[in-house]
Amino acid sequence: MSILTLILRELVGMFIDDEFLAIAILAVVAVAAVISIWLAAPQILVGGVLLIGCVAVVMASALRASRKDRKI
Repeated sequence: MSILTLILRELVGMFIDDEFLAIAILAVVAVAAVISIWLAAPQILVGGVLLIGCVAVVMASALRASRKDRKI
């Protein structure tokens, strides 16, 4: 049983290395979907939300990683 758990953790770890980054990107995509579907916003606005949101999330993730490295 523990071997199966270890294998599953490794598989999940291959796709989700940084939990904050994965959850934040999913949140940005969800916000863009809400803007697109429910608010019927123009495509350029939805694309801008995706672009700016994803860049902001990547920058935040990089800052978090650099802070963790300083503490170690």
